[in-house]
Amino acid sequence: MPAYLLLLVAILSRLIPHAGWLNFTAIGGALLYFGARRSWREMLGPLAALMATDYVLTVFVYHYDFRLQGYIPTWIWYVAAMALGQILLHARTTFVRFGAAVILGPTSFFLISNFAAWLELPQYPKTLVGLAASYVAGIPFYRNDVLSTTLVAGLAFGVPVLVRRLSSASVPTVSAQ
Repeated sequence: MPAYLLLLVAILSRLIPHAGWLNFTAIGGALLYFGARRSWREMLGPLAALMATDYVLTVFVYHYDFRLQGYIPTWIWYVAAMALGQILLHARTTFVRFGAAVILGPTSFFLISNFAAWLELPQYPKTLVGLAASYVAGIPFYRNDVLSTTLVAGLAFGVPVLVRRLSSASVPTVSAQ
């Protein structure tokens, strides 16, 4: 249940206006957590919800035409982020695995989405200079994606551990004599 609630928070973090946050959303952390805590077969639900969110934002909030081919890389990344959570964090969550996940998730999105923008958008010439320009334009968003993914995933994975440790520390031990 917490994985679904976090997914709902992630969707709301995209729908609620947040100008100036430079793409600070809970999507990356929520997808890593969902992948780590739910089964492979449950991953279609979050994918469908995020696809619907992309459609709503594009058509009703940004007032653009919805072009399916423009979203395929993003949707593939949604599945890849959940798979990354399943692979790195499902069986065993360590600090190293967590660190790898919160760097690999946003980095893969940065690489995929900016390459797709270079291919798709007319403002980037189809040269190496144009490709470099698309990546440079994405750096502020990448930085905040790493921060938001780390924060959200850190809370999602860390709060339950902290609660368990605090509750076990407050239980007095009884010795049999």
